[in-house]
Formats: sequence, C-alpha cells, structure tokens
Amino acid sequence: MSAVAPPLCTWIVAACLSATCVADDEGKQRNYGGGLFGTRRHFAARRRGGARSGVPIAVSFHPERGGVENNKSETKKRRVVVTGMGVVTPLGHEPDEFYNNLLQGVSGISEIEAFDCSSYPTRIAGEIKSFSTDGWVAPKLAKRMDKFMQYLIVAGKKALENGGVTEDIMNELDKSRCGVLIGSGMGGMKVFSDAIEALRVSYRKMNPFCVPFATTNMGSAILAMDLGWMGPNYSISTACATSNFCILSAANHIMRGETDLMLCGGSDAPIIPIGLGGFVACRALSQRNSDPTKASRPWDMDRDGFVMGEGAGVLLLEELEHAKQRGAEIYAEFLGGSFTCDAYHMTEPHPEGKGVILCVENALADAGVTRQDINYVNAHATSTQLGDLKEFEALRRCFGQNPQLRVNSTKSMTGHLLGAAGGIEAVAAIQGINIYATAKWTVREMPLHSLNFISMPLFSH
Repeated sequence: MSAVAPPLCTWIVAACLSATCVADDEGKQRNYGGGLFGTRRHFAARRRGGARSGVPIAVSFHPERGGVENNKSETKKRRVVVTGMGVVTPLGHEPDEFYNNLLQGVSGISEIEAFDCSSYPTRIAGEIKSFSTDGWVAPKLAKRMDKFMQYLIVAGKKALENGGVTEDIMNELDKSRCGVLIGSGMGGMKVFSDAIEALRVSYRKMNPFCVPFATTNMGSAILAMDLGWMGPNYSISTACATSNFCILSAANHIMRGETDLMLCGGSDAPIIPIGLGGFVACRALSQRNSDPTKASRPWDMDRDGFVMGEGAGVLLLEELEHAKQRGAEIYAEFLGGSFTCDAYHMTEPHPEGKGVILCVENALADAGVTRQDINYVNAHATSTQLGDLKEFEALRRCFGQNPQLRVNSTKSMTGHLLGAAGGIEAVAAIQGINIYATAKWTVREMPLHSLNFISMPLFSH
C-alpha cells in the first residue's frame, strides 16, 4: 500500500560556491558558482555555530568538477537565497540539533503518549515529546490554537532568528515586500475534531475559533499578523508535497520582484485519534510496534508501511542583493523547479513513474543543471511497499548508472511529517552541504548537488 501520492514538486537551489563579495566601486566582480542548494557563505563578520561533527548521510562529492555549468539562457529573474532555517521535529527544535541527531542515527520514533491508542494496530509515531510556545506565542492565543499552528509559528520565528533578523532589522524592513507562505497537509485536525465532540452536546460548547483555526492558511495568517508582514500570505495544501509547493511558489514571488523576503515551508500535527485512525483504516501504517526505532525502513525488504510524524520546517528566502545589503549569512541559492502530477491514482504511484520523471527533468531544465551533476537524492521514500519501489525505478530512469549518485531517506529517523516533510528534509540537505563546505577535503572547494524527492529540493555546493 502506498501512502497518499500528491502532485509532485521539485525545486532546485544553488550554492554560493567560492563566493567572493568585493566592492563594485573598484570595478571588481562578484563571483558565484554552483547549482542547487549550497554552502553557507559569510557575507558579514558574524558567524553562527553549525553542526560540525559526523558525516552527512549518503552524500558524495565530485572533486574533479569545479562548478556547475549553467545551461540555462540568461534571464532577468532576481536571485533567491536561503538565509534562515527553523524546525520543530521529533529530533529537536534547532537546525543543528536536528541534523546532529540525524548524523548519529538517533530515531525520533517511539510509542504514542498523547492519547490512549492501545486498541489501534499501530501505536507508534514520530511524536514530539517536549515542546513549548513560551516566548514565541502569546499564552492565550497558544491555548486556542491547533498544534500545527503552534509548530508553524515557532518554526517561522526560529527561521528569522537563525537568519539574523533582529528587532532593529525587522523595523527597517519594507513589510509590504515581506510575505508568508507556509502550508499544511492536514490543517487543524485536533481543533475541528474537538469541535465535533462539543457539538454532540451543544453548539454553545464549541470553540468559537474552531472553523478559522482548522483551515490550513490560518497559521501563515497569524504569523504575518504577528510580524506585520503585508506581502503575499496564503497556504498550499498538496499532501506530502505541501512544503515544496510553498517553497517554490514563495521563490517565484521574489523572482518576479513582488517581494524581498518570504517565510515558507510546511507544518502538520496529525498524531491524534482521527489522524491515526484514518491512516490505519487505509492500511498505510507500519505495525512494527515492538521495535519502533526500526519501523520506518525505506526500501527494506521487510518494510510494512510508513510511520506518522509531526512538526514543521520553515526556510527564510530572500533576494540576493537584499540579503547582502543587510549582511546576512547565505546558506544556499534557489535556482528553479517544477510542478507535475501523476494523473493516475489517488494513492498509488504511476507504474512507469511518468509524473516523477517529468518533474525531475523539468526541474533540471529550469535550473540549467544536467542529471550528471546530481550526486545526492534525499528521497520521498516513506517505507511503503509500492511507493518506495516505483520511486527507485523512476530515479534510475532519470539518472541512469551514475556511480556518484547516493540516495537516502531521512524518514527512517523522523517518520513521515506529511505536509512538513519537505521543509525539514530541505533543512537536513542544506545542513549536510554546509558540513562539507567547511571541511578541507581538497585544496579547492568541491561541488555538491542533491535532489529532495516529492519533498524534493535539488541542492548543490
């Protein structure tokens, strides 16, 4: 049984490889190399600590290749870079903590504690055990919110903090050119479910905020209201591909000159009785309750379904010149992407992988990157029998026999965060690239290119 297969989304980013920012007044040039997601470059004197230990999972290099040849014709699109990251996950609520736990093989999957699920055939999930909105969300508002909104707002504000957007910088921003596009696959399920239970007694018992707080766009709306950001504000809900649809759409707003900054990504909190029961009913979940840390096992012969997860992943995207002007550290550059759909079945992937292949090929073309330039894939791979197999076959058709290509799925440790999957997996891939960007592997910097699949960014150093 495959997990829900939404329209596919690929997005491509590029590192500021060997970037040197020299003053133009002396006629010197600024040089940037790369393709896909790339290294964090320091455009200012300040430096934040990053994950430095361990070896990124399934990442390989092309030491012989000095950079990615840009095959795309020159356009007047504005360049988009990633300057901040925020996460709320079963493996930690800071990008470095989250990534170091991935490196160490820590599993965030355990027995569900939020409610009694002893009667369910699946009793495990990537559940967040410790989380607080203190200092991030007003207590009265937090009490009324669904958890997906809490995760979203905290991750969004953490992305701003990680991006060095201080109060002084915030006051200087043109807020009419700042937007929020953070989606959710499931929305406020708990708020709505509680309202239904209250309605069994009387409509007077219902939370007056149950309808607006159940909608997928309300998290972005509340965050924008808190920040005073008046630019584009909406959400996209495309199941597992939600985060990437939001990220690509947010980047397009910047490329078209409509905004300078965008918070984007996804958030979901589906680990409640109706969420667990719904996926159990469609027989999509693993029942390996006795061994939860090994239940999510993409591509394993004994895989028996996916494991639910919860949390949020948010990126701060910014126009390149705007980022340099405020002295931001740049983690990566966004090059382009693609939207496609299998147009085949609600849950099963196309037997020939046509939608996946088309999406990958279109994204590579849009970014001006060849398939030979790709050497790492953070796959969607949710640990379902049919989905994992068909995705692998599609990857093989897309990339052929590339000995440099490495593939993995971090869902083996986080579970499947549904609409938030693409957001946290983007952070994982960027962190991996930045680890190698700081390592002295050779006398020159080496390019790293990656693709994140359905939760699917292409990354490069």
